[in-house]
Amino acid sequence: MSNLVVHFEIHGSDPQRLADFYSSLLGWSFQQFGEMPYWAIDTGDGSIRQGGSGNGINGGLTQRQGPAPEIGGPVSGCNIVIGVDDVDGLFAKGIELGGSEALAPADMPGVGRLAYLHDPDGNVFGLISAVMSDGTTAMGT
Repeated sequence: MSNLVVHFEIHGSDPQRLADFYSSLLGWSFQQFGEMPYWAIDTGDGSIRQGGSGNGINGGLTQRQGPAPEIGGPVSGCNIVIGVDDVDGLFAKGIELGGSEALAPADMPGVGRLAYLHDPDGNVFGLISAVMSDGTTAMGT
């Protein structure tokens, strides 16, 4: 295995608030490492785990060192895009849980249905599904 993304990290001014947000929105679980301001994120079934293979990755949540990103400002660093079954439903739920719209759900031919949210700390992340709004898949079937 070389040059594959195997882990992601989310920085948060209030890590517990973000753990609650992502747990409620996506069902992720968080486990703090002792007294360190760092939490392991388990994204669920299908993720790569120690000694096993999978189609997705797990990550970490850490205490932000500095100010949160400004909504509407440029993206600093990388963002993640999460494969989901229902982009529109999770987008609406994310807003209800304290997130805000970065890019409304839209079909992208050949790609899928895509939307971006800001989490409650201003981090941008995407939601994507192969199923378009008309029920066809991104590849036209």
